[in-house]
Amino acid sequence: MQMKNKYIFRSKISEAKFRQIVKLFVLDLDATQISQIIGVSRITINRYLMAIRERIAGFCEAESPFQGEIEVDESYFGPRRVKGKRGRGAGSKTIVFGMRKRNGKVYTEIVPDCSKSTLQSIIRGKVELDSVIYSDNWHGYDGLVDVGYDKHYRVNHGKNEFVNGKSHINGIEGFWGYSKSRMSKHRGVHKKYFYLHLKECEFRYNYRNEDLYQKILKILRENPLFLS
Repeated sequence: MQMKNKYIFRSKISEAKFRQIVKLFVLDLDATQISQIIGVSRITINRYLMAIRERIAGFCEAESPFQGEIEVDESYFGPRRVKGKRGRGAGSKTIVFGMRKRNGKVYTEIVPDCSKSTLQSIIRGKVELDSVIYSDNWHGYDGLVDVGYDKHYRVNHGKNEFVNGKSHINGIEGFWGYSKSRMSKHRGVHKKYFYLHLKECEFRYNYRNEDLYQKILKILRENPLFLS
């Protein structure tokens, strides 16, 4: 029997029950915990949670370009590096590039490598030219001035330099710590679903001072779920 639910096309659960699922999702409960509280199978709850994460990811991808003071950095998620492997992201780690506007939002993207062409392509697509960019000394950031970013400042982590006046990337590094801590709390994340969980971390971080429950409901009203 299909029920009226403005958040899901052809819904098989009531709107009230779905709202409860969203509330528990906001509290960061996992599918097993929500299933026990709601009285719906874990498999069904998982389908709803993944569908919600897909809407959240789409919302994050559509956010406006960055302008102002922007920190950029890469991080590596997954198992420890294989002994003998060298280079950023060596081994089976997933490489993530991120940027954070100071006192603002974060944007993340999974990348195949940390090459200059890869990183600078994302920066050019997401950061306005009149912005101030802060990075570490990784060679992937060489030449940003040549492509129009006249204000590019760096800290040399290789020489144990982490702050030089206003030059630091502490904000984006703080986001990496938050994301890894949150994912470890969920006993790790399967690589197949890593992107959705990464974007969920981004969303939770960016809107941590807002009512996430109401924010998610608004996103879903504007773009309802469709579960076959």
